[in-house]
Amino acid sequence: MPNNPLSDFDARRATFWWLVALMVVLFLGVGLRYPWPADEPRFAQIAREMVESGQWLFPTRGGEFYPDKPPVFMWISAAFFALIGHLKVSFLLPSVFAAVGTLLLVHDLGKRLWNQQVAFWAVLILAFTPQFLLQGKAAQIDALVTFWITLGCYGLVRHFITGPHWRWYFVSWVAMGLGIMTKGVGFLPLLMLLPLALWVKNPAAVNDEDKVWRWRALAGLLVLLLTVACWLGPMLWQVNAQGTDDLLAYRNNILFRQTAERYANAWGHIKPWHYFLTQAMPLVWFPLPFIALAMIKPLAALLRNDAKLRVLLVWVALVVVFFSISKGKREVYIFPALPMLALVMAVLWNSARESKPARVLAAVLPWVLALTALAITALGAVIQWAPHKLSARLQEYGDLLDTLGLPLVGLGVVLLVLLVALRRRDLFVRLAVNSLAIWVFVSLVAWPRVDPHRTPQQIMADVEDHLPAGAELGLLKFKEQFLLFSQRQLTHFSYLSKVQEQERRAWLWVKEAPNRFVLTPTDAEVTCFDFAHGVSLGEAHRREWVLLGAASLQPECEAPLRDKRFVYQPDTQGVLP
Repeated sequence: MPNNPLSDFDARRATFWWLVALMVVLFLGVGLRYPWPADEPRFAQIAREMVESGQWLFPTRGGEFYPDKPPVFMWISAAFFALIGHLKVSFLLPSVFAAVGTLLLVHDLGKRLWNQQVAFWAVLILAFTPQFLLQGKAAQIDALVTFWITLGCYGLVRHFITGPHWRWYFVSWVAMGLGIMTKGVGFLPLLMLLPLALWVKNPAAVNDEDKVWRWRALAGLLVLLLTVACWLGPMLWQVNAQGTDDLLAYRNNILFRQTAERYANAWGHIKPWHYFLTQAMPLVWFPLPFIALAMIKPLAALLRNDAKLRVLLVWVALVVVFFSISKGKREVYIFPALPMLALVMAVLWNSARESKPARVLAAVLPWVLALTALAITALGAVIQWAPHKLSARLQEYGDLLDTLGLPLVGLGVVLLVLLVALRRRDLFVRLAVNSLAIWVFVSLVAWPRVDPHRTPQQIMADVEDHLPAGAELGLLKFKEQFLLFSQRQLTHFSYLSKVQEQERRAWLWVKEAPNRFVLTPTDAEVTCFDFAHGVSLGEAHRREWVLLGAASLQPECEAPLRDKRFVYQPDTQGVLP
């Protein structure tokens, strides 16, 4: 493997084309699929309701307040929907643009802190680290909050390390405020102040304006508070002015339960303290942890001599520790740390790519890629020519797998050809090329084939075929995607309530008027309805769905604690094909 150092010109030209390629891949597939569970349909539906209702301050889901997340991601998604007019095209764009922004910030920071070569390697690292493109091509909050956090770190670094630069310093606090209004953890750049205070001092300044640490810096907290107040102030004012139980519950949930309580007393995704180190990072950040371990001595030497590198790596470690303290853990929680880690690993590779550990990695990792390509080819061959050898669980997806057999064989062959053709290129180049090839396949081949199996479009069409004229439809134990694909007015019984309470309300609703039906899965474990008298609509998403009408009502049902109902009238324009 030739490891000749890149000239500035070559690195600049190569970086440009890699940035273009990454942006193209990020945009590929936009408009080729609908939102998929678990999170995408929720945020797409909320954005849709904002545009339909004109009410943007309090996000709603099926007409009911959604208190789990602050509204910035939904605002941006709604703005794209209002501008484009088609949800299938617009729902992915916030994450795509956020990923592009993060990519450009990392590139610029690598060039400013070190050189163009480091910026080049950092771009490649983001290209081949699975989590970056995975989140950039998913309509979840994490790509956007990662952009705000990266912008916050960028502003602090521009001020304290390459500065002083007070405008960028205050931009970082605005970014933190927007990050808090996106997911709550937007304050994470604050953790960088600890290593900055430890290793970055005021230089021998000619005058006071040249100092990076001044009392003026305390104004950053005021900037953050003013940014958050742009949302929090109007929200609290409306809650206090109207004072309804639902608004008070929304305020308490979003300010307390979904922040401090969720962190200190997590009720979901419970994992051991070492989960990120032993399970998440080796998978979603592959192969970065293994490269760091193999090159630990060169990394330690760089850290001793480079305070900038220490600041970034310690911040990454603080973020991981912060999320490790809470019992609730998901892989996406550590995603905001990846951009700064990419810079650290880029410096390491730029400095030590000719070392013995690097040569070992360059010999071993391509074999991992080759085995992966062979596994993909073998899986496609089995699907295409010997589907009976698949596990029983995989055979449940027979209709879907039938369409993916030959494409998977083709993908595996392409990956093997690329490995052979690029065998003399740098390891990071080979990793990045293979990553982009896989994502091109996913975006243009896999997504369109999988899409019908990830949405309830057929079930909702079957509902229309079975409902009599003038019927009303209610939803019980449903997901947001059913709202997206409905062509009629819907009633539901509070998504936030327990299923048993929703069932009692649904039973009362059906009993009150003729020609009312409830759509629910058979695993809802209801006691007020008799599934034997329902109309089966078949299976979707590994569940059987039934329509329950008046004939399905049990003679008696326990009265609900509170008869709460929400009516949602969808506007199908811009949603259905």
